[in-house]
Amino acid sequence: MTVSATGNSSDSIPSLTQAAALEAVLFDVDGTLCDSDPIHYYAFRELLPETGFNGGVPITEEFYVQNFAGKHNDDVAAILFPDDIERGLKFCEDKEAMFRRLAKEQLKAVDGLYKLRKWIEDRGLRRVAVTNAPKPNAELMISLLGLSDFFEAVILGSDCTRAKPFPDPYLKALEILQVSKDHSIIFEDSFSGITAGVAAGMPVVGLTTRNPENLLMQAKPALLIKNYEDPKLWAALEEFDKRAGRSTDTAFANK
Repeated sequence: MTVSATGNSSDSIPSLTQAAALEAVLFDVDGTLCDSDPIHYYAFRELLPETGFNGGVPITEEFYVQNFAGKHNDDVAAILFPDDIERGLKFCEDKEAMFRRLAKEQLKAVDGLYKLRKWIEDRGLRRVAVTNAPKPNAELMISLLGLSDFFEAVILGSDCTRAKPFPDPYLKALEILQVSKDHSIIFEDSFSGITAGVAAGMPVVGLTTRNPENLLMQAKPALLIKNYEDPKLWAALEEFDKRAGRSTDTAFANK
């Protein structure tokens, strides 16, 4: 059973912890490690009118969420200019350049990220970032967040035959780690990303960073949380510790 970000059902914990002993944690980047969607949306809103898209009328945030959030730029280009993909890709390059300029001053970690980082490191879990973002974006965000040494690898959608919402990037991450899907969980914030993780056969924790809860629920996450401070997440992680025979007295001292 899945639950809402505001729900209190304890049924959410078995659905997340039904996997065998936890060995790996896979993270999306945009919107999952950091609240980057407002920066992306601003760049789209500023640059798109210059192209004449939508008659020069700036797009709404709802339009951005439904059409662009979490998607690979190849897909974004096809949505923007289906008859001129090269034009769409050039726009995406310009938009990503603006994003990187803004991110250097505005990017912030999702609340509780570093608390979760410590929990993962203390247990020696494997970790990989899996993202549809272009390589320069991914490297910049991970660096700005101080996580360059945290991740063992960064898997890009462009590294794979198919990007998210297909499962290929997550399957590639498991192959690199040599870890089974039965020992892994995923953190994602978009419909596209959750769909990819579920298709790869792993439980996915969805974050309602910016995308609407009702949209994310359609992708069937194991659990939806507001951020990494959410008590529902820590109840699930405590269950992992109990199953591993680890004392939780000190593990949750900083909750």
